[in-house]
Amino acid sequence: MTALPTPQRLASLCAPAAQGIALEIVAETGSTNADLLARALHLQQPTLLWTQLQTAGKGRAGRAWHTPPGSALTFSLAWKFNLPLQGLLGLPLAVGVVIAEALRNYGVDARLKWPNDVLKDEGKLAGILIETVVDKSGQAATWAVIGVGINIAQAAELSVQAGRAVVAATELAREPEHVMAILLDGFAQALPVFEQQGFAAFVEAWNALDAYAGQTVNILDQGQVLHSGLAAGVDASGRLLLDTTQGRITIAAGDVSLRIREE
Repeated sequence: MTALPTPQRLASLCAPAAQGIALEIVAETGSTNADLLARALHLQQPTLLWTQLQTAGKGRAGRAWHTPPGSALTFSLAWKFNLPLQGLLGLPLAVGVVIAEALRNYGVDARLKWPNDVLKDEGKLAGILIETVVDKSGQAATWAVIGVGINIAQAAELSVQAGRAVVAATELAREPEHVMAILLDGFAQALPVFEQQGFAAFVEAWNALDAYAGQTVNILDQGQVLHSGLAAGVDASGRLLLDTTQGRITIAAGDVSLRIREE
């Protein structure tokens, strides 16, 4: 059985900017997001909850988030923003930039898919789910619980469960604490920037990592095609830009999906 990573070891690998994050590592839990959401208003500092096994995870729109034992780096990061809820517009995309850049620094060819997936070789490598709690005790503030799952093994099994192409970056499994430290360093640098400047500070980086730029795509809602056109990146609010036969349109991130259009 692989030894559980320790907060002390993880802290020793983090840069100074990330030393203010409380580190919690557990063998198993239902949902790291649910755990931190329940405690968010009582937290005194940014808090990481990293689990080796998640048994009741969820994805966007309440979908099940499958994490068989040893298959993923699964964690949530609770972070307090001195912003009203609407000030977090575009945060999932900014988080995608942080994750993709961290993984690329580790040698993984990570790319981004709007609105909140990280890809490798056109398959899903990581998913992001952000849930929020508004702090009404004083000035406008919002706790964001940033849930992340990065596949590091068992891609074939995950693909069957998810019903779509899922990939794993098996190289991450060798040194998970190093990977987590790189991620935490990235969050510690990027999230204060987001608080000050919003997604506009990340739009250039997101577009540089866009997996589908210039490709013909469909936008689907419940399996029905809403729009087709050429993907043209995102704007400063995180809306998808789509060049259609009627001209350029913008699409806000609701419960819609982007797919390559089959010719």
